[in-house]
Amino acid sequence: MREILKNVKDKLVNKYLEDNVSKSSKKFKTRIKARIRKNKQILNKNINNLFDWVKGAELVELKKCNIDEDPVRPELDNVFRRSYGRKIYGVKYGGEIHAVMCFAYTNQIPKNVDELGKFSHDAYLQSAQRDQNIGQIAIAYTVWSKKKGGGKLIVKEVFKKIKRSNHLNRLVTLSPLTEMATKFHTKNGAKLLQINETTQNFEYKIL
Repeated sequence: MREILKNVKDKLVNKYLEDNVSKSSKKFKTRIKARIRKNKQILNKNINNLFDWVKGAELVELKKCNIDEDPVRPELDNVFRRSYGRKIYGVKYGGEIHAVMCFAYTNQIPKNVDELGKFSHDAYLQSAQRDQNIGQIAIAYTVWSKKKGGGKLIVKEVFKKIKRSNHLNRLVTLSPLTEMATKFHTKNGAKLLQINETTQNFEYKIL
């Protein structure tokens, strides 16, 4: 008799435990599903916000930039960035600049900042003597973004601008020897051209 009662008791206990586990499991799964739905909503909202600003942004030429924000070459002042045909471009949206890229126009590929200054100076003088546009190569020597997606967007917009140009036929970078620079340019479609003592050059193909 005792054995029968013990078996009945064990079965009831096991049944109770199984029911509680099942209920807890269902509640847990429900919470997980709710969290996933919420995360999807947040992600979709963020993606929509990103594309909204990207679609409304425009590429503009700047007279100056905040050099303290430049993570690559903060030592170059605005006078350098605007002398001898050099340009500063920004992606503008909602009255604010969200990404910046600085250029020098040359006829040769520089391996350092000194050559960048010399080659762009020479190209400027040559163009003045021949009454032509400055240089055949656009050298992007620094870029930074203050908003997610800004770096990629400014590369895309500059690329289109150079393709429309009637004198520029190459887009080359003068980049630091960092993993970040390598990832940024290769991710955006550039190919490594050469590695120098203190810099590296990537090239975006102009088709």
